[in-house]
Amino acid sequence: MALDRWIALVILCVTLAYGYAAFFTMDQLLPPFMQRNPIWPSTFPKVLAVLAIIAALVILLGLEKPSSSEKTPDIDYRRLGEYQLIPALALLGLMVAYALLLRPAGFLLATVGFITIGASILGERKYHILLPVAMLATGIVWYLVEQVLGIFLRPWPFFLGVS
Repeated sequence: MALDRWIALVILCVTLAYGYAAFFTMDQLLPPFMQRNPIWPSTFPKVLAVLAIIAALVILLGLEKPSSSEKTPDIDYRRLGEYQLIPALALLGLMVAYALLLRPAGFLLATVGFITIGASILGERKYHILLPVAMLATGIVWYLVEQVLGIFLRPWPFFLGVS
């Protein structure tokens, strides 16, 4: 079995467990007044689980590939050294660093840094365009989450004392 099908099998197992939790365990503790609502807190997880299961099954059954294509796998695990592993691992490390720095560095600084460094790892060199776009996108997302949705995100680092 090809590598993409093995990954789809793992994703299918994880999403089946996630779907079981979304369909059978999340709604048991809802108060009675919320049980009459058309949208429950588990609605999005249910939709996400169903879509992920369908996507994993499509890949696992090979329905996404045309029948006339070759049967060779797209990723050859025997030639992993020829792939761009260093940028991929650097992006994974950057995601971990972003998650760890989100609270102490603040949302604005951590997100602008993540977008800028991530784009640099991927090969973007026009910093005069990258920095304003990263700052604008971060500011818009912070405004929407903080002001429109009413979810508090610490915008600045904790040592500045500004919240």
